[in-house]
Amino acid sequence: VSGPLRGVRIVMMGGLGPAPFCGMVLGDLGADVVRVDALAGVDGPQPIDYTVRRSQRSVAVDVKDARGRDLVHRLVADADAFVDVYRPGVAERLGIGPDALRTHNPRLVYAHMTGYGQDGPLAGHAGHDINYLALAGALHGIGTAETPVPPLNLVGDYGGGGMLLAVGLLSAILEARESGEGQVLDVAMVDGVATLLAPYFGMVPAGTWRDHRQDNLLDGAAHFYGAYATADEQHVAVGAMEPKFYAELCDRLGVDVPHDDDEPAAWPAHRAALAARFAEKSRDEWEPFLDSPECCATPVLSLSEAPRHPHLAARATFIAVDGITQPAPAPRFSRTRPDTPSSPSLPGDHSRAVLRELGLDATAITELEGAGVVAQSKKG
Repeated sequence: VSGPLRGVRIVMMGGLGPAPFCGMVLGDLGADVVRVDALAGVDGPQPIDYTVRRSQRSVAVDVKDARGRDLVHRLVADADAFVDVYRPGVAERLGIGPDALRTHNPRLVYAHMTGYGQDGPLAGHAGHDINYLALAGALHGIGTAETPVPPLNLVGDYGGGGMLLAVGLLSAILEARESGEGQVLDVAMVDGVATLLAPYFGMVPAGTWRDHRQDNLLDGAAHFYGAYATADEQHVAVGAMEPKFYAELCDRLGVDVPHDDDEPAAWPAHRAALAARFAEKSRDEWEPFLDSPECCATPVLSLSEAPRHPHLAARATFIAVDGITQPAPAPRFSRTRPDTPSSPSLPGDHSRAVLRELGLDATAITELEGAGVVAQSKKG
């Protein structure tokens, strides 16, 4: 194993969304990520987020059984961090809460990864990405003037959840290596989404952002920042905000449409003029015209098209793991380059190997399997 996080060990409970995504990010960079999955998932349907389970190992354990809880306690004895993905109070009732685990490892960083956090009126409520965006104010600003549109589950699950979980874990691990003492993190997706909105919470009172959809520079209202349909029902993305970039765009398009960045009332008419021009050619026909260092216009590519774009191909932004095209590890390191990601792990793929690392012999492992405490997948 190589990468800047070589030597860091993370144990996390299995779940969907932010936790396995965080596991992929850290595992890609060399951390040893061990996921504790439920027995019910062993040899079951492939998880919908299969690819983000790469660069991790999976042990399937019944944590409701005292012997399963003991295995989790042993797993964290030499780990840097543990991630709980349950609603508040569940891990504690299972005997794998912060107090129980940090008894075995005082320097352990324990992270609660939830939607609404550990306290507050909604702490115990179920939710998904769209709910956290809605509550924090993000969903209100995305979409058409008439209707909010969720931006996939990128903002809450992955940006405000998994990414900030990774930042929190690494920050607390660094501190624990200095102090010798771990701590508990309350990582809430609703908090993370709010953090991502920090610029806008400053712009509204400053009068530089109107709290309405499709009425601002970056939300599709401005003609110099948005997507335009082409003759083949594809789209081109335009981000020519600065005057010199907008001038280059108009030159390439062969139009004379004013920038008027400080005249929102003029934007609809200018957008209509640009839309009419873009509709005259297909997306691919426009691409060579707009291939300029200062044009700020790019084709809107689908998931199947993006890996084939010359720029992304030249940078090897995408790689194949088990024949599936997916993003390469990021960011990139000049000296401690990580290995190619390992195959995504399904529940129980590494149960026996992980238990052997804990010092259990074949007889003990067989007994635990026979008692329904652990399970090894057929694949593993």
